[in-house]
Amino acid sequence: MNHLLKVPLLARRTFSISARQLRNKVPEAQKLFQEDNGLPVHIKGGTADVLLYRATMTLTIAGSCYSLYWLLVASMPQKNS
Repeated sequence: MNHLLKVPLLARRTFSISARQLRNKVPEAQKLFQEDNGLPVHIKGGTADVLLYRATMTLTIAGSCYSLYWLLVASMPQKNS
């Protein structure tokens, strides 16, 4: 029965040790995104944000074109041979 009391204590100790090592990065992010540098908010994060934005736009446009193509194919009458 004594070993059951040690488990919550170990879990609590591990959590409290790992929580002390974290640093609050929110104020830094707020400064970055509120800075008036003429950039849209979706690319203020740097190169990674620009690449993610471009990949998202490419996939969106390609997916839309692909969907329109198949809608066009489905709307054409089938040839009877």
